[in-house]
Amino acid sequence: MGFGDLKSPTGLKVLNDFLADKSYIEGYVPSQADIAVFDALSGAPSADLCHALRWYNHIKSYQKQKASLPGVKKALGQYGPAGVEDATDSKPEDDDDDDIDLFGSDEEEETEEAKKLKEERLAAYNEKKSKKPTLIAKSSILLDVKPWDDETDMAKLEECVRTIQMDGLVWGSSKLVPVGYGIRKLQIQCVVEDDKVGTDQLEEQITAFEDYVQSMDVAAFNKI
Repeated sequence: MGFGDLKSPTGLKVLNDFLADKSYIEGYVPSQADIAVFDALSGAPSADLCHALRWYNHIKSYQKQKASLPGVKKALGQYGPAGVEDATDSKPEDDDDDDIDLFGSDEEEETEEAKKLKEERLAAYNEKKSKKPTLIAKSSILLDVKPWDDETDMAKLEECVRTIQMDGLVWGSSKLVPVGYGIRKLQIQCVVEDDKVGTDQLEEQITAFEDYVQSMDVAAFNKI
């Protein structure tokens, strides 16, 4: 398993293909697996690698909480598609610094007993939370996504926008609306859970596709 060399275009392409139908490296929530791969990158993937860039921007938003994300950080060769070997250049000294700065030696040497206790507490919390009836507040949002000019590939722009996946976000219908001088904007509908997804998060991730997107505006916002 692995992604090849994550500091090379080939390795980033493997990562992009791997994330085409996934939100995270492992499972359905951000974890130490995402942090391990994120830290191996030398920077944000290019805009044409829309799946990898969407994942990168999402995990970047967890930087202040990454030490508390679940799981145990493993070697890069234990993540990714089968049949690909890890070849990312990583110096031992840098690895040691990363361990100390980001996770601490105690995290790396977490005992099986502590790991089991953490999983039991998490399971108990989830069970308790699942039994408590809650009213989920949702909103319907209409977004205007504007390109740079009339030569922008609007099909690719929409594809990039729809790669953004978050818990509590569902994309809906879309259409292209003329704005003048041959330029068209993407008008796209989405439904969000208010306590999980905000317009600031959407704007940050959509405008990250800077090769295609000039700006994003909220055209309509209605509570459901």
